[in-house]
Amino acid sequence: MMDLNNIKRVYFIGIGGIGMSAIARFFNEKKIAVSGYDRTATPLTRQLEEEGMKIHYTDDIELADKEANLIVYTPAIPATHSELKWFRENGYEVVKRSDVLQEITRSLFAITVAGTHGKTTVSTMIAYILTDSGYGCNAFLGGISVNYHKNFWSSEKGVAVIEADEYDRSFLKLSPDIAVLTAMDADHLDIYGTPEAMEEAFIQYTHNIKPNGTLIAKFGLHRNNELAAPNKLLYSLQNDVANAYAENIRMNNGGYVFDVVLPGKRIENVELHLGGMHNVENAIAAISVAQILGIDSDKIKAAVSTFKGIKRRFEYAVKSDDQVYVDDYAHHPEELRALINSAKALFPGKKATVIFQPHLFTRTRDLADGFAESLSLADEVILLPIYPARELPIEGVSSEMIASKIKVPVTIVPKDKVLEYLQTQETPLLITAGAGDIDQLKDPIAALLQNNKK
Repeated sequence: MMDLNNIKRVYFIGIGGIGMSAIARFFNEKKIAVSGYDRTATPLTRQLEEEGMKIHYTDDIELADKEANLIVYTPAIPATHSELKWFRENGYEVVKRSDVLQEITRSLFAITVAGTHGKTTVSTMIAYILTDSGYGCNAFLGGISVNYHKNFWSSEKGVAVIEADEYDRSFLKLSPDIAVLTAMDADHLDIYGTPEAMEEAFIQYTHNIKPNGTLIAKFGLHRNNELAAPNKLLYSLQNDVANAYAENIRMNNGGYVFDVVLPGKRIENVELHLGGMHNVENAIAAISVAQILGIDSDKIKAAVSTFKGIKRRFEYAVKSDDQVYVDDYAHHPEELRALINSAKALFPGKKATVIFQPHLFTRTRDLADGFAESLSLADEVILLPIYPARELPIEGVSSEMIASKIKVPVTIVPKDKVLEYLQTQETPLLITAGAGDIDQLKDPIAALLQNNKK
């Protein structure tokens, strides 16, 4: 079994991934020599290099660190990758990212956050509340915190906050003290096969909670009664049958003010400066964790009021009276539904245009009806071609599958023609959404919209 205390050199295959880079930073801060490979250079890999990690961008074993005593790879790397094959064939300890997280949850008090959506926001919010209040934690996140501009930070406190990824079942290796479960909607059916199999995995996740541990689950989840834990708290946006919920929610300048009702406690006039009613619900989950840890209510309230969110999670790229532009990672029908409904509620009367880049051929094939239904909540839709990520094309599966079912005006536009197309459009409320490379359009679109106002 891996002993994190005896590792001197670590080599990462796929170091630029959001989850991989958090672990690379964990080892780097421990003064362990970190190096790695990734397919392309990105702003994140450049940051890792600036922090002292040696990275190359060619699959070439001669460039890899053969003196490393731990090799960590991401499941997105194919088994045919020549570096990965070489390390496996030459007797190195080769593990997945989730194996490292498994060891961390064994050795620290672990707070893990799982769910098909909401997990990045909830885990980052928990980590921020714990840090801002002075409680302290080690944070392993799946997004970049706007407050700290990073996805990992460390602390002397023996507490870890970990985003638990359901992709390839890796989250089932974790053994949390506090487990949060935000959603169980069907996704990753290329891995799980059926929605029922996916639900079984989430149920198993709750069975892995340590003795005397606590489950904090969203109220009303399907098969809620099968979620097992020594202690259980259910949270909701506004349902007062739950153990924790919000009351008296008021919209305020693109954010919200609300009261939080907790077991035996009430925190009044909590301010959240994030868009999206779903983020109020996410805040209830994060506040519930802080309450269980005994953090003072005034410190919780102060932290929530200064939380700036996560890059690409209802992130305001432009926000003025006549132009609002929101960028979001939403890549599942339910995430799109929450995103569009929240934006329209916050900015009533503004025509809502959504630019969406579908992510994965399998997800598009399996969820085309749901995507079309959610996107039809907008006033106008611009679809980009499917971003393939790790997949090869599937015959008959394209953005047209979604476009043909959408009930509002829809146009399919290649990514490199989007700016040109937008120059001819009025978009008082514009949203870009997707998990592929659509984020590369954010800054150019923001510049275009701001120039148009001049």
